[in-house]
Amino acid sequence: MPTGTVRPLSPEDFARTERFLAAVRQRVATVIVGQDIVVERLLIALFTGGHLLLQGVPGLAKTLLVSVLSRSIDLAFARVQFTIDLLPSDILGSEVLDPRTSDFRVRKGPVFTNLLLADEINRAAPKVQGALLEAMQERKVTIGNETFKLPAPFLVIATQNPVEQAGTFELPEAQLDRFMLVHRLGYPEHDEEREILVRNAALGIRREDKGAIARTEFDVLEKEPVGSTEEIVSTMEAVHQVHVSETFVEHVVDAVKRTRVHPAVELGCSPRAGISLIKASRARALIRGRHYVIPEDLFALAEDVMLHRMRLKYEAIADGTNGRDVLHEILRSLGGGAGGSGSSSSNGA
Repeated sequence: MPTGTVRPLSPEDFARTERFLAAVRQRVATVIVGQDIVVERLLIALFTGGHLLLQGVPGLAKTLLVSVLSRSIDLAFARVQFTIDLLPSDILGSEVLDPRTSDFRVRKGPVFTNLLLADEINRAAPKVQGALLEAMQERKVTIGNETFKLPAPFLVIATQNPVEQAGTFELPEAQLDRFMLVHRLGYPEHDEEREILVRNAALGIRREDKGAIARTEFDVLEKEPVGSTEEIVSTMEAVHQVHVSETFVEHVVDAVKRTRVHPAVELGCSPRAGISLIKASRARALIRGRHYVIPEDLFALAEDVMLHRMRLKYEAIADGTNGRDVLHEILRSLGGGAGGSGSSSSNGA
């Protein structure tokens, strides 16, 4: 892939980026047990300007993970709990009448932040889910007759419960396609879960007013960030200096194209999937200490980038075929083994 005028990553820039990434990971590890893969996905989304959807059952510390990331870096953070009665104006903002002047003024919603946590996004009605589309894609919001730019950086991290649970609405394809990555969380390993329980048992209580309440993991989050917005910008610039070869681009194009011609697939991946694969691979390479991408990046990220952009035919679903099996078959045909990273282990809180 021709790099054009992109300058190579200097040793000084590379070392500075490594120190920043190590500091963020170390801070996250003081609260979160395990979850190395999902932390990596969060950083990939942040450094590429993409959006991330985390899928998993309640209790896997998805909210805690996003909170600790926002406090580790100097980012404005807002959280919206999606419910069935939520309105689009509750997210974007609205015009309100000022009784003193009899004029309408704009009240900006929680979307005007750097890191927006859309908690349990599939518990809201489709109309509310769609309210995020313009913000996620165009980084701007229209309220009344005015259009407002969102802060930079702007990142949506959404959490989603399994669609089989009561009170959930499946996200439409157009909404899912706005997420660069969809990561599926699993339960923690035995040793990790044991460490979670030991840490929680040692939290104790916190005196408040005339009584006391049990401390949680949110109480131990350090408020002083270890990284600045300027370091985020520098890292984003460094991501774009990671080398992508012509051969790697051909592999990406081939993988995306094969999803469109597979006999079990009704709707294959769009070019946006290929764009996201290259962006995410660059960020993963940098996080893993490389200034160039390798096939392992593609195969590790393919499931998170491509699976939610594929829709199987009814006949294939009826035969017991699932999207993961189809994607892994495609990746094996490229010479990448099973592909994908599987479900990450998760912290329970």
